[in-house]
Amino acid sequence: MLRDIFIDDFVSEAGEQYDHFALSYEAAGPPLGSAPVIVVNHALTGNSTVTGERGWWSKLISEEGAISPESYTILAFNIPGNGYDGREASDPERFTLKDVARLFILGLERLGLTRVYAIIGASMGGALTWQMAYLQPELAEKIFPIACDYRASDWLLTQTLIQKQILRNSSEPLRDARIHAMSCYRTPQSLNARFTSTRQGTAGQYDVESWLLYHGDALQGRFKLSAYQVMTHLTYSIAVCEEAEELARITSEIHMVSIDSDLLFTHDRAEATYQALSAQRDGVTLETIHSIHGHDAFLMEYEQLNRIILPYFPTRI
Repeated sequence: MLRDIFIDDFVSEAGEQYDHFALSYEAAGPPLGSAPVIVVNHALTGNSTVTGERGWWSKLISEEGAISPESYTILAFNIPGNGYDGREASDPERFTLKDVARLFILGLERLGLTRVYAIIGASMGGALTWQMAYLQPELAEKIFPIACDYRASDWLLTQTLIQKQILRNSSEPLRDARIHAMSCYRTPQSLNARFTSTRQGTAGQYDVESWLLYHGDALQGRFKLSAYQVMTHLTYSIAVCEEAEELARITSEIHMVSIDSDLLFTHDRAEATYQALSAQRDGVTLETIHSIHGHDAFLMEYEQLNRIILPYFPTRI
């Protein structure tokens, strides 16, 4: 069930003041204060419903998955402007990812939480995990940045610029932006293996075209243009720090997960971050999901992801 809390006197990085800012969230599992808390940060088109029948990450956060919602309180905020709580952003570029991290930390404080068991997120949610831990180094016992980066690479900036241009200039902006995004979320090997250049009839669409158009139409049916603009800008704004060594200020255990075929947040950058950070401090790991499917593998390769995550989430602690 969606709930609201209010953050008073919030000032954004751009200097805009919000007297009474509404932040929506959902909590699952044992009531707050009765079990260890896991904060889940959602990705670009995700939301606060992370577990249960409609949960977008329920194959990870469930009794069958690595994280049991009977043993842990699962807490997830909606990124402001994602539209899941019915609120739209009048200015899609009003906040940076750092602003969102500050709001989430303030939200935790309003809920009486100054320390949590874990923060976990993938893609943009993983970058948000880095940002929260960097701003509040002792906030979490463990953090799990998955398929992400602590700083937007030039490649990521290229892709977000293309997305912004499509959203501004297309006659069907959501549909077309999603079609482009899917070419970054998957790999040539993944699409070639799935579709084999087959066509629907002699003059019909190729199967891969139908699949891409389906994803474009599906997003158009469940997401608002302003929300996609908000989330694209936040992805563009990933800038936790300048150098990976600076992440050593985080006192949490750091358990990074990367995907070897990721075309969006590339594996080489995760390896470089791990090398730089592990040279500065202990308690840093990097696990790799092996897949032909690219960035979306964090939503597909659940057997691997559950195996990686499970040791850190005993059912009784």
